[in-house]
Amino acid sequence: MEIELNEMKKGLTFILIKRFFTSILLLLLLIIFLFFLLRISPGDPVQKFVSPLLSPKLAGKVKASFGLDKPLWEQFFIFIKNLVTGNFGISYQYRLPVLDVILMFLPFTLILASVSFAIQIGTGFYLAFVTFKRRGGFLDKLLSRFSLAVYSIPTFVLALMLIYIFSVWLNILPPADLRSIEFDDLSFFGKVWDYLVHLTLPVLSLSIPGIIIYYKYLRENMDVENNKNYIKYLRSNGYDEKTVLWKHIIPNALDPVVSVAGIELGILLGGALITEVIFNLPGMGRLTINAILNRDFPLIIGCTLVSGILIITANFIADLVRFKIDKRMLVSI
Repeated sequence: MEIELNEMKKGLTFILIKRFFTSILLLLLLIIFLFFLLRISPGDPVQKFVSPLLSPKLAGKVKASFGLDKPLWEQFFIFIKNLVTGNFGISYQYRLPVLDVILMFLPFTLILASVSFAIQIGTGFYLAFVTFKRRGGFLDKLLSRFSLAVYSIPTFVLALMLIYIFSVWLNILPPADLRSIEFDDLSFFGKVWDYLVHLTLPVLSLSIPGIIIYYKYLRENMDVENNKNYIKYLRSNGYDEKTVLWKHIIPNALDPVVSVAGIELGILLGGALITEVIFNLPGMGRLTINAILNRDFPLIIGCTLVSGILIITANFIADLVRFKIDKRMLVSI
């Protein structure tokens, strides 16, 4: 028995290592593809820093300072060398190292993503549990009919709807920005309240679609598990409903939900592009959009790499949770 357990652990370790390196390879391929796509696309980032009144010689010096005067293949090898050494270059727009710029915007995205993810998980799971216990009730019928309709609304439309309702119509929440103009004059608790008020609509915009996802997946999986023969067998042998629900239905229903959670968390950590742009928030999503619009090549690559690492990490953690929840996966290794 001990030998079999050791073999299963070795197999689990091998699979996780394999998935990790596969993800790293995909990330590198994405970055290489992005590098060439940016270089061959129309437009020149140097034009933002030069004037038509400058001489061609001076404009050429500006281009050389960005390293864009070299052949494409030489730029690529310099890029790979810098990538291996952890040097992502200097941002054209901010005139600072790329990692320093990213570290200015990343903390906000991490906080926003964590809060939204917690709300998605907590609310989605709660609704699934409540409606499962009261199958066929009013709330169950209401959510089953309107949940997909709400989920089908694009994120930017949902954000604009929330702004219209709570900012324009009711005038109770600010439509954008992270804090008020008079923020510096507020007390400590006033500043905390100001942050909470400004973040309410962005968090709602990010959380509502995720709540629907977790509710639908978990609720449908619980129904599937509830109709299986082993659940009927347990009930027929006198097991109480609480034991059947928490020890059998929920653990088996959670497995596919964890995979979805890993993807959703990765998207949130990578930066909710549309939400941060609409609400003018200082996160990775807005930084990436601005970098693309300004053709800031080093910053685009850096944002892509960081977002990819966050997505890989989130999915890797999700795999670990799945192996922890579903012991059958160890047997199948």
